[in-house]
Amino acid sequence: MSEHTSELSGVSEAPEGAEGQVAFDAGAYPGGARSAIEAVLMVVDEPVSELALATALELPVDDVRGHLRDLEAEYAAAQRGFTLRPIAGGWRFYSRSDYAPIVEKFLIDGQQARLTQASLETLAVIAYKQPVSRSRVGAVRGVNVDGVVRTLLSRGLIEERGEGEGGAILYGTTSYFMQRLGLESLDDLPPLAPYLPDVELLDEIAEAGRG
Repeated sequence: MSEHTSELSGVSEAPEGAEGQVAFDAGAYPGGARSAIEAVLMVVDEPVSELALATALELPVDDVRGHLRDLEAEYAAAQRGFTLRPIAGGWRFYSRSDYAPIVEKFLIDGQQARLTQASLETLAVIAYKQPVSRSRVGAVRGVNVDGVVRTLLSRGLIEERGEGEGGAILYGTTSYFMQRLGLESLDDLPPLAPYLPDVELLDEIAEAGRG
């Protein structure tokens, strides 16, 4: 494992008390800083920058960059089905390109299956709140929705609707979605409360979507 000890300008590690202990120590968690970085990357909807990771985990940027490179090399050496990739100024997990045919077959075959509870919940949020970003949908559901959004896109139930604040991609339902539900307009959306974790939350989303 590489050791990264460079200083970060702008990321504070202010001490607490006379002992000079840092307020937060990612290295104290099981697996250390590298596992902490993995945990954060598992829940992001968009590529996250090295600075954002360093700030959140109170680590020097150079240390974070080194850990990311080490993880990328470790996954490659272990022939894992996923990899870390720097893109758009940040880092995210992606399926390794070697497995593209398998992933494609899974997604295509999945079109013949019924939507899962997670897919129904995500689709409901998008339908009532559109246009909406993945991060907003994830915040409403309390989980990462990347995989579910990809499934809904592959089935033609949702589509991209341009960009929102910060360049986040916005999503909305498609004409195919309307056709499958037998709707003429979004005003005809049926009650979807059974598919959401909280009925009061549905009312809030529906009101905002139609306001």
